[in-house]
Amino acid sequence: MHDAAACLVADGELVAAVEEERFNRIKKTNRFPAGAIRACLDLAGVAPGDVDAIGYYFDRDLVDLGLGNFHVATPVQPVRWGVDLLQERLREHFDWEVPADRIMFTRHHLAHAWSSFARSGMADALVVVMDGRGENVSTTVHLAGSGEMRELKSYSVPQSLGLLYQEAIGHVGYGFGDEYKVMGLAPYGDPATYREQFRSLYALRPDGEYDMTPPIPDINPTVAPFYEVGFRARRAGEPVTQEHKDFAAGLQETLEVLAMHVITHWARRTGAKRLCFTGGVAHNSSLNGLLLRSGLFEEVFVHPSSHDAGAAEGAAIVAAARLGTPHTRVERLVSASLGPDLGTSDEVERTLRAWDGIVEVERPADVVGATAELLAGGAVVGWAHGRSEFGPRALGNRSILADARPAHNRDRINAMVKKREGFRPFAPAVTPEAATDYFDLTATEADHGFMSFVVHVLEDRRAELGAVTHVDGTARVQVVTPAANARFHELITRFGELTGTPVLLNTSFNNNAEPIVQSVHDVLTTYLTTEIDVLVVEDFLVRRRQPVTMALDDLVLKVRPMTRLRQDWRPGEEVSGEVYLDYSFGPSAKVSPTVFNLLAAADGESTVAALAGTLTDEVREELVSLWQQRFFALSPKP
Repeated sequence: MHDAAACLVADGELVAAVEEERFNRIKKTNRFPAGAIRACLDLAGVAPGDVDAIGYYFDRDLVDLGLGNFHVATPVQPVRWGVDLLQERLREHFDWEVPADRIMFTRHHLAHAWSSFARSGMADALVVVMDGRGENVSTTVHLAGSGEMRELKSYSVPQSLGLLYQEAIGHVGYGFGDEYKVMGLAPYGDPATYREQFRSLYALRPDGEYDMTPPIPDINPTVAPFYEVGFRARRAGEPVTQEHKDFAAGLQETLEVLAMHVITHWARRTGAKRLCFTGGVAHNSSLNGLLLRSGLFEEVFVHPSSHDAGAAEGAAIVAAARLGTPHTRVERLVSASLGPDLGTSDEVERTLRAWDGIVEVERPADVVGATAELLAGGAVVGWAHGRSEFGPRALGNRSILADARPAHNRDRINAMVKKREGFRPFAPAVTPEAATDYFDLTATEADHGFMSFVVHVLEDRRAELGAVTHVDGTARVQVVTPAANARFHELITRFGELTGTPVLLNTSFNNNAEPIVQSVHDVLTTYLTTEIDVLVVEDFLVRRRQPVTMALDDLVLKVRPMTRLRQDWRPGEEVSGEVYLDYSFGPSAKVSPTVFNLLAAADGESTVAALAGTLTDEVREELVSLWQQRFFALSPKP
């Protein structure tokens, strides 16, 4: 499934967790999480044989029905069922023989619910799971407490709010996984413009019920009302018009109306004072901010990995319970830093200095102080430290940082580093001591350490925080405590001492073509293929020696496991070459004959110069562009 991940739970404690995309470098990958499993075992210092059971985050019947459908549609493929496939993959990657009775499937929403409640620190709570779909449901409401998770209500797949949002965003040129972009676009629009069209899609009923307009068979249900008013769907790459902004605003309002209709009813029906909100929809931080402002609950918790990756943890918790281990809970999750680290200091330095032809490496006596001064001086800094974060957001260990004050920093990083749309907002990271001086965190208790809630920036502070205040006066705030991330907290504090504003712009350390960085090699690759000013990796400061285009000759070119080349031509026409990445919706690019031949000859050991000889300026620019898009990897010769 998408968002493939693995985690390791021991005696109720979440020991390690990481998504497979961090290793295979495919966003939202659906490939078997062999790299993630290996990382979890290594972090815990255990062997496969030490593992008591394996949990899978969907019901066995659904898995097998899906596979059965695949068998019917593709009769040339061998017949395999869920347990068989899992045993096969574990044997293939780890020589791990797992008995069938130790592979335990669980219902998807139950896995989501336990992953959230187990890390909430709450004794009891209303637990609402809201996503695209589980097995045959799209929202499930539970009441949790005393070691039990009691289901109160489920909503059908045709009522799915996650699927409604996902299906609708195609109107503004986006697809699966881009929901957060449309959420960021919404504040630029007026929801009233298309309110009538969106309201035609649903009808609210008493007691938290609602109906969705029956769709035309095989037609996206959001198409008809907008087709009737002549709405022109935006295509990817086209300019965003006011109509598209208004559409995004109307869609966000629709999600909020329906979600609040459900949650409000069950809050009042049960009298619950605490809420765990999870599932993919719970990553809609604007909706989460509305939940805080509603005053429905005294406390709200949103797991930092509420999407499907986080359900792996819940599946492990349920598997442990089936073995007789009670649903033990730990204190509230303080840090999402649950993935692998960057290595020892010596390993990090050795990797950095291997790139000596391109970068210069310095080890200052006070790297945090030096970084604070660089940020105060206007630098955009790549910051990599400690264990990687579990979930879609960088929280100070794999981050790009900048001064949160100048508004032009938002535009600069969007255009020159992230290479994305200018309307996309960035998050402010602030110390707990200063948080309420800048942001209205509301009277509802919540953990703001995971960037889960959009809150209002205090009106008299909005001009001061020009780079992180969104067009509607809000921000997706991150409050950084010493317990969660001591080094990042110290950096923000030191920056505040220099500038008077203890707030930094924090965004994920990646470009538009890749997931968040994991290793030192990933960190260097992203630094060298963006316009980040300076790189900080653990205790080391790294700067470019020369333009990357002039340093290609001595680097080894290695195609990725999914890199493919193809040529196409018609008689009488010039041969056209293309490179592409062989996975669902993988990118492709036309390439010149010289670069096509160079890629075809790549053996993972030869340098670019050895493969291509003398490089022209045009070939150099083409290679750097393809490297930016991650069609291949470059590294120093061993």
